[in-house]
Amino acid sequence: MIRIALAACLSLLAALPARAVDIQEVTSPGGIHAWLVEEHSIPFTALELRFEGGTALDAPGKRGATLLMMATLEEGSGDLDSQQFAEARERLAASFSFDAYDDAATVSVQMLTENRDRAVALLKQALTAPRFDAASIERVKGQVSSIIRSDATDPNKIATRAFDVQAFGDHPYGSSRFGTLDSLAGLTRDDLVAAKAAVLARDRIFVSAVGDITPDQLGIMLDDLLGGLPATGAPMPPRADLGLEGGVSVIDFASPQSVVLFGAGGIKRDDPDFFAAYILNHILGGGGFASRLMDEVREKRGLTYGVSTWLAPMDLAEIWQGSFSSANEKVAEAITVVRDVWTDVAANGVTEAELEAAKTYLTGSYPLRFDGNGPIANMLVGLQAERLPMSYVNDRNAYIEAVTLADIRRVAQRLMDADALRFVVVGQPVGVAATD
Repeated sequence: MIRIALAACLSLLAALPARAVDIQEVTSPGGIHAWLVEEHSIPFTALELRFEGGTALDAPGKRGATLLMMATLEEGSGDLDSQQFAEARERLAASFSFDAYDDAATVSVQMLTENRDRAVALLKQALTAPRFDAASIERVKGQVSSIIRSDATDPNKIATRAFDVQAFGDHPYGSSRFGTLDSLAGLTRDDLVAAKAAVLARDRIFVSAVGDITPDQLGIMLDDLLGGLPATGAPMPPRADLGLEGGVSVIDFASPQSVVLFGAGGIKRDDPDFFAAYILNHILGGGGFASRLMDEVREKRGLTYGVSTWLAPMDLAEIWQGSFSSANEKVAEAITVVRDVWTDVAANGVTEAELEAAKTYLTGSYPLRFDGNGPIANMLVGLQAERLPMSYVNDRNAYIEAVTLADIRRVAQRLMDADALRFVVVGQPVGVAATD
């Protein structure tokens, strides 16, 4: 019955209309800061925790430890083994999700108001007293090993790994967050305990909550939930030196088509030109069938089913990437077209029609992101991690509207150099010569 109630809450929340978001800043009695959006119409709360640093904090020789640690947090805690922990969570109709990425370890929580105290107590136990039983560690290792083996045969993943190595070298960004089969096999319970102390600390946490909870209730809950974590964690890693150089890398892979990943240096999230670059990317390759690259590479020439680009402003580096797949005999022409488009936009910018269409789409689609407590909580914690103000949620579309054609042209000239693009091709492309 409780599960049905939670499902009903999620459905109703997804149907809530988009509107201005009223965010409150909450500071707990113990000094933990959070953003809160109160919504008392439904007895349900979403809580999002983000610990800065993520898998980039893996200790030397321990690649994959942070991800394995986060994946094992719900495999038993305190007096509860893995099965008992899962059963306790199910009885509360609560949802806990633990994950780890390059720049953050994340905890996503959804809970009914009537079970909130017990759900928080169970989550606290997972964060502060995980068992890290040998059997659970080996089982999760097996799951991660399957992912690593699968990635080794996936041309998209192969391209990503090769690109990352060229871009970031020995920096943690240059290797998979899952680790390697060898590094994973060598991880011990002590390594997970050390990774937890390094990553899950109060000095690097961002918190948001959306739903049926007051500021006072949230403050008391956060002190109870997080007060037992270490005050400080491991030092943050240094910035990554971008080692990308223009050219082509070819990795032989038996397939009738090739996967191509390309990119160059990008732009920081706090750069004054970020919004111009964001719109420029949408016009170039982020706007689906309306993008310039899609029109030139697919529609006019039929060289690929799809091509896309995206900005990746990470905490310690920033790149601008794109990808497509093409029949082996068409890859060379497709690469040439991408370079030609890059050169043309750098020299001539975009049209007024393209700019206005991009603004219309980007401002019109933005409210659709506010489709439930969980997505809103996730967005708010992300804004905190990017050091953006609370007002950003309601002001963001004005930033989009303020971008001019002159801004787009300036940013295109600044960032777009076709000769700097690095293409990583995985397949057996015809007429494509590696330059390294």
